[in-house]
This record gives sequence, structure tokens and C-alpha cells, in this order.
Amino acid sequence: MAKINIKIEGVAYQVEEGLTILEAARECGYEIPSLCSFNHGECSLASCRVCLVEATGARGLVASCVYPVAEGMEIKISSPKAAAARRLSVELLLSNHSMNCQQCEKNGHCELLYVAQITGAREGKFLGAKTPVSYDDLTPSLVRDTSKCILCGRCVARCQNAHGTGILGFEKRGFSTIVAPAAERSFSETPCILCGQCVSVCPTGALSEKSEIEKVDAAMLAGKHVVVQTAPAVRAALGEEFGLPIGTAVTGKMVAALKRLGFAKVYDTNFAADLTIMEEANELLGRIKNDGVLPMITSCSPGWVNYAEYYYGDQLDHLSSCKSPHQMQGAIIKSYYAEKNNIDPKDIFVVSIMPCTAKKFEKERPEMECEGLRDVDAVLTTRELAKLIKRSGINFNKLPDEEFDQDIMGEYTGAGVIFGATGGVMEAALRTAYFALTGKEHEAIKFEAVRGMDGLKEAEININGNVIKVAIASGMKNAKVLMDQIRDGKSPYTFIEIMGCPGGCINGGGQPYVKPMFLPNEDTNILDTFKQKRAQALYSEDERQTLRQSHNNTQIQALYKEFLGEPNSHKAHELLHTHYHSRERFPEK
Repeated sequence: MAKINIKIEGVAYQVEEGLTILEAARECGYEIPSLCSFNHGECSLASCRVCLVEATGARGLVASCVYPVAEGMEIKISSPKAAAARRLSVELLLSNHSMNCQQCEKNGHCELLYVAQITGAREGKFLGAKTPVSYDDLTPSLVRDTSKCILCGRCVARCQNAHGTGILGFEKRGFSTIVAPAAERSFSETPCILCGQCVSVCPTGALSEKSEIEKVDAAMLAGKHVVVQTAPAVRAALGEEFGLPIGTAVTGKMVAALKRLGFAKVYDTNFAADLTIMEEANELLGRIKNDGVLPMITSCSPGWVNYAEYYYGDQLDHLSSCKSPHQMQGAIIKSYYAEKNNIDPKDIFVVSIMPCTAKKFEKERPEMECEGLRDVDAVLTTRELAKLIKRSGINFNKLPDEEFDQDIMGEYTGAGVIFGATGGVMEAALRTAYFALTGKEHEAIKFEAVRGMDGLKEAEININGNVIKVAIASGMKNAKVLMDQIRDGKSPYTFIEIMGCPGGCINGGGQPYVKPMFLPNEDTNILDTFKQKRAQALYSEDERQTLRQSHNNTQIQALYKEFLGEPNSHKAHELLHTHYHSRERFPEK
């Protein structure tokens, strides 16, 4: 790309041609106040007018997020005219905002409040009518509150860019404009997969997860036997809520915090990830040997399952019948664990700490229960766990590293840990499938070909002379490519892994927000690298494990010997497997 000469605040710089003023300024060490904290393309409407600057060759002030640099351009950021215009833009946004900051879910992460402070915006500068509010909390996963929306369009872009589903858009016109699903429907009346990616990019509290902290409090107060489990991706991101660098694994401190919060048992969902592999790998081998439906597709991601039911209801027999790991663990806690400890399953309350908002919906599915008891009773996101820890006065960074409870489901292997990154479920399954087909462990242990953050990957794996072609997708735009191949009868694959969120669970909709203005000590390219850093935290923990293949988990072996019998047994199917059904995309209101 050719270089051009510009000046910012009178200082000469050379920058790449084609950049916007905002991008060029950031490369040169300037941070123009803006609401474009994510990569260019997530918010390119220039509707907020917060990033106004003066530039030669332009007629008046320009929005730096969309205005391109040009040869010889001189840019003024700090001029009184530009500073006053930016302040005015923020004051206009505040004039239509609910301003209940104390109760807002984004308190501490609100970009509107941040730019208000930076620009010196004055409270109550403009008073008058406000846009009628639209409020939706009908799903178990998401809450939409337009009283806090600034119409930036980031959520609209993220939904389209990640999934191609276009659930959100601009509804109504003029002063009445809001962001909502078509015809101002509830999320519950649309084919929204409830992944929470829109929540991740929302600059205010207009979109948030539906909190279940009060459910957990109520169970504790009622004297329930409250057991908690944590997904692998949580440990790779929780530390960010306490100022630790992105990619810091905080497994031991997380366990210590959970024990101090009063949970009766603290388990790792990695145990159930190993259990999932035992069921899933054997299901795959059974399909191969018995001419079953191929390719088989993973079913760990509830966002992906939702998408499949809405858009590919005619292809659901390709999905593995396995429940997701945390649902399996809940089922085992309320059966095997209850029996071992002589506890009435009705008195057990299972809490899952997940990186995912779709898990909140998943636990409510009618299929996720046995003998009238829900497998899981409450799902908290990584962010909600951080809130619990903070309100309890726990100094997270000073906690010692402690171990998960080790009695009957405390052991896990490296294969279970890597579930949280795209390609991780595939690799874990291949490690066990390789052993099942050859009678020996894969010498390198790792399957490098299925790793990486690419949204769509494929690989050929040679196992004992049998070449298995596999594919991995994350984000529904990429899943669509693979599913259309299947629907057209042209899929060359035997096994496919699909994750709802781009990059996998490490980038789940319930993970800590990645907003550069609140992460001053991170690399400038953090938006390009945070997924890799979180994934590396999981791969590093995998390498530290003594056991790295699910079938070598001795407590899993004991579970089958004492309780389940064997993988895919009748009892295993009752507790650990489920079914799916086609769903209408737009049910009648």
C-alpha cells in the first residue's frame, strides 16, 4: 500500500493510503474521542458524530471514522471548534439516554460515559421529549433496552458479520428510530441464536445478558446443596475483570474464589468435556462402522444448535446426539453424585459458570431434564461471576491457587481444557478416535492442523491408513458454507466441529468486554489478538496436564464401570444424549 504525507496537530507523518482519519491518527499515537472502539466495519455509520475533527480539503468538520486521509491533509483534533463539536455531539446523545448509570449492567464498561468524561459533556444540556422505549427480556438469555441505545449500529453489524442472520436492524423513522428485530419483535419471536455477540460490542447497556445471580442467591438462602461447575474458557478470561493481562490463566484463583463464595462443591466442566468425548467419539465411530449419517457434527455449542434448528431443520440428523458438557455434568451430579453422597437430587442446585449467553436458553430446553429435574438450574456468565466476586469483597489477585474438588469428578485431561477454542472439540475427539482405531496414542498428541483462529478450516487426518477429512467452523456465516454443502449432497467430510461464536467459547457473548479504552496496558492491536491470547492460555494448560486424552481420565473410567456401563449405553443415552427439532424462524406473534 502506498504511503502518503499528512500532518496531525502540525506534526508531519507518513501513513498508508486508504486509512480513515481515525485509523491514521491511532497509528500516529493520537486517540480521537470516538465510539468506534472495535475494528473498522463494526461501526461505520458515522451516526454518533463523536469523532469530529477539522481537516483541510473538507467542508467544515468531518467524522474521522469514515473520512479518508489524503495527500497533504492537515488534521486538527484539539482545536476549540472540533472540541466543542465533539462535546455537543455527546450532549445530544445524553439527551435521549436513560442515565440510570448506577443500575446499568455496563457500569464500568460504558463507552458513552467514557467519551462524556473525555469531551467534558455537560449533564442536562438538552432537555425534552425522549424516544419511546422498547424493552425486551422475554428470552432467558438477552435483554434489550432502547432507552440506553445510541443507534451506533454496532450490534447490527456484528450480527451480520459473524452470522449473516441480520436479526437486528433500524426500526421506525426519525425521532422514533430504535434498534430491534424486524417488526419490533422480541428476540424470542425471531431466529436469534442468543449467542450474545451483540452484547459484546454494544457500547452502552442497551444490550446485556439476563442475570441469574438472584437465582443463585435464593438457592443458597433456601439451604440447597449448591454445586458449581466452570467451563474451560472462563479461566482464560476471568482475570481480565481484575486487571490482569488478556490471556492470563487464573484457574487456581477462580477455584479459590468459588470456594469462598460458599458453594458446596466446585467442579470443572472439563470432566464432562472428557465425558462428552467418550460419548461423541464412540458415536462417530459407530456411524462410520454402521453406515450411519455422515458427516457427524458436534453439538456442544447451543448457539450453533439454535441456528441449525432454525435454518437447517432438514439436516438435524447430522448433529451428534450428545448434550453439551455442562448439561452432561449437571445430569451426572443429580444422579451419580447424588447417589454416591446420599443426597436427594431435588435438594441439589447446579450452577454453571459459562462464557456463553446461549447456555442460559439451553438449560431451559424441555429436553434438558431427567425424571422431571433440570440438569442445570442456573447459568452465570464470566462477567456475572466477576460481579459475585467483587460484591463479596474478595481480593481476587491476592487469592492463593487452589484445586477443584477431587472426589468423584475432579479429574480432567488436557483434551477437556481445549474445548474452549475453535478446533478444540475436534482435536480432543481425534485424540480418542485415534486410540480407538489404532490401540495406541497419537505420538504428537496435538493435531496442529485443526488449530488457529480462521473461521473455516479443513484437514485430512491419517489414522491407521484411514484418511478422515474434517472441517471446523466458528460463526454461522462459516457454518452456512458447510451446511449448504451437506444439503446439496456435496460434503466431503466425515466429522465437522461448529461453534456459534467466532473463535469459539473464548470469544463467547458472556466473556469480559474487550474495549481498548479500558485496557490501556494492552497491545495496540489487541482487537486482532485477544482470541489467540485466550486460546493460548487453554493450550498451555493442556500441555501442563499429565493426562491429555479423555479416555485416560481415571474418574471417567470409574463412572462407566460403576454407573453408566459403557459409552452410548442405554443409561448413557438417558442421561447424556438428547434430540433436536426444526423451529419456525418467525412464529406468529
